Amino acid sequence: MTVEALNRILFGLVALAPAVAIACGPTRNKETTAIQIDAPADNVWAIVGNYDDMNWNAAVTKTEATSGSVPDVSKRTLTLKSGKALTDILTGLDPAGKTISFMTENEDTSAMPVRGYTSKITVRDSGGKTTVEWLGAFVRGYANNDPPPDLNDEAAIAAVSAYQKAALASLKLKIESGS
Repeated sequence: MTVEALNRILFGLVALAPAVAIACGPTRNKETTAIQIDAPADNVWAIVGNYDDMNWNAAVTKTEATSGSVPDVSKRTLTLKSGKALTDILTGLDPAGKTISFMTENEDTSAMPVRGYTSKITVRDSGGKTTVEWLGAFVRGYANNDPPPDLNDEAAIAAVSAYQKAALASLKLKIESGS
């Protein structure tokens, strides 16, 4: 093969690079939400670490769980106030580290305009109080280029941010009010 032929091949590959980048689809977004709760970490963990019950989340009206709290086996369906449902699977549970992780399945973008929504909630002692941090990672609900406004990155970020903030605010209220 001649140098000229190799140069043509190399030029062709370089010319294709932008097309490959465009074909990769939407980027993964991350949203971190944290709140401080005036209660011991063990008390907060007793609620957050119970995968079978997410009724502390104000957006959730009903939790239906299966198979206890077994990572990669346990699933739950969360019925939202909107009447829509999210189904997720427990992906990690570390009581010693006070961390719980889960990932959505059977995604309904009318319930949440995202796909591949993974969550990790960590409960940390903060000198007698507790810091709860929720890290969410996701892609927008529309996989192709030029998404409609309700399934674009901005809509996805806004929805996840609102969901996580409302959930942690309701957790704080539930614990601090003793209800």
